[in-house]
Amino acid sequence: MIQASDLTGTWQLESWTIGYSDRDEMSMPFGEDPQGLLLYTDDGWMSASVCLPERALLPAGQSPRTLPDALKAEAYASYFHYAGRYRVQDGDVIHYVTQSMNPNFPGSEQLRHAELDGQTLVLSGKDQVGEVTRFHSLVWHRVPKAGDATPPIDSE
Repeated sequence: MIQASDLTGTWQLESWTIGYSDRDEMSMPFGEDPQGLLLYTDDGWMSASVCLPERALLPAGQSPRTLPDALKAEAYASYFHYAGRYRVQDGDVIHYVTQSMNPNFPGSEQLRHAELDGQTLVLSGKDQVGEVTRFHSLVWHRVPKAGDATPPIDSE
């Protein structure tokens, strides 16, 4: 069974897929080649970020706060982040969200079932949207520590 010490470090995202209780199709909310980092510290903090691989740049020389709302919404829809405390319990990881781009996430507990196979971590969870249950699966690969012989995973 997974322990908190198994998670400590940095993980790079390979995929995020979502299945649905009302249909057979799957979706990939950030495309076939998402980018993401998941960090777990040894003192119980975590941070997860995911984005589209090629995000459109905002106009140079202008504060993002002064841009039209539609342009900001498009930019921020291509990125997802949350952070907070975590703990491991019975093969699951519980993320206690304190910060997030989604203003509805802080104060929530995000339950993830964790499966570790060597340097690959699969986190799965589910949520409810109306009458539909969504089943999330995120595949992460451990990023070697600085100074290790193996280079980080190339996202290209």
